[in-house]
Amino acid sequence: MIVHTETAGPFGQNGFVVGCEMTKEAVIIDPGDGVGALLAFAQRESLAIKHILLTHAHIDHVTGVAAAKRALKAPVHLHRDDLFLYEHAVQHGQLFGIQVEPQPPVDVFYTPGQPIAFGRLHATPHHTPGHCPGGVCLAIAKPGDAPKELFVGDTLFAGSIGRTDLPGGNYEVLIDSIRRVLFAFGDDAVVHSGHGPDTTIGRERSTNPFLVMADG
Repeated sequence: MIVHTETAGPFGQNGFVVGCEMTKEAVIIDPGDGVGALLAFAQRESLAIKHILLTHAHIDHVTGVAAAKRALKAPVHLHRDDLFLYEHAVQHGQLFGIQVEPQPPVDVFYTPGQPIAFGRLHATPHHTPGHCPGGVCLAIAKPGDAPKELFVGDTLFAGSIGRTDLPGGNYEVLIDSIRRVLFAFGDDAVVHSGHGPDTTIGRERSTNPFLVMADG
């Protein structure tokens, strides 16, 4: 599996290209301000991006969606519960002094548990609300294999969790999403977060102060 990360913008947001090494088909995940570098990487590596996948619709994760759509003509996927955020990205950007293009229409609303195929890989969305109503974890693996690469947006970070003081956020729901959905993937699963470095489920289960505190 090819995993390439670009970190960009005033919020230090992580965007990803994930590709199948055998077929060179790929997806782009959360194209924010680093969209140009993500597209350039895909071109250098001769990757054919088949889907634009969003973990959620906060502005730092969607600032590059319009550019990605123009370049790729690929379908945009989002959880329906975040549509209100997606459709108001321009206005939300203005609140932070950030210019955001109007968003292209959502092509596909996720069906939780329904895999999205690219090459010999599947990205399966799992609903993880709490940071926002429509947050998802995208678990990527070969069909039949236990997913060990999790793209979690802003649900879980190395040593922290997503903030819950924005519209639609809920602390108790977020903790439940992490413990019920993310922990089920096992301690070896790699967590690719929307900000900061990668981590693992095992490391966060045992050392993340928010989760250790929740256990207590």
